[in-house]
Amino acid sequence: MLIFDMDGVLTDSNGIWKEVDTAFLGKRGLPYTREYYEGVAHTVFPKAAVFTKEYCHLDESVEEIMAEWLAMAGDVYGTEVAAKPGVREYLTACRQRGERMIVLTSAVPDHCRAALGHLDLLPYFEKVFFAQELGLDKQDSAIYRKVAALMGEACGDCTVFDDSLAACRSAKAAGMRVIGVWDAYFNDNEAEMQRVCDRYIRGFGELL
Repeated sequence: MLIFDMDGVLTDSNGIWKEVDTAFLGKRGLPYTREYYEGVAHTVFPKAAVFTKEYCHLDESVEEIMAEWLAMAGDVYGTEVAAKPGVREYLTACRQRGERMIVLTSAVPDHCRAALGHLDLLPYFEKVFFAQELGLDKQDSAIYRKVAALMGEACGDCTVFDDSLAACRSAKAAGMRVIGVWDAYFNDNEAEMQRVCDRYIRGFGELL
């Protein structure tokens, strides 16, 4: 079974959140730092809001922070987000081979559905799993074991495609094969990704 992340793997959408975060912090006179990025980049939406409230010492509630982020992101996912190069061709080839395919994402569920629907990618996947709904982060290997069990697959028979170093490490810890996908948003991690992953690609055309 093939397990795909969405942001930065299927869709070229990581930059949306860097822009939102930079603007959000800028309104409060705060810089976008590497430490802040590490706190919000690899976790689910509510936990990112909790981190932001504590890290930035904000008076706003977690709910108010999330609402502001959603308002700032607007409907970009459903109108402007593009698929990563070669994605559609690779998914088509996998479907022709009879591969089972699912999505496991930390994205906001509404954003994910909007993007995959807008790009007509949903028909390729048996199921879309949201880390937020599963109550687990993707840096926790338990999420991969849980998803494999829910799909009736052994972890050793699964291949994960992800652009996040933390997610790739946890998928490996779960006993899955991992293909790291380059994305400019995580460019600083490229050397370590090459060490951690079973294979590292700059684009899906390499797999065709």
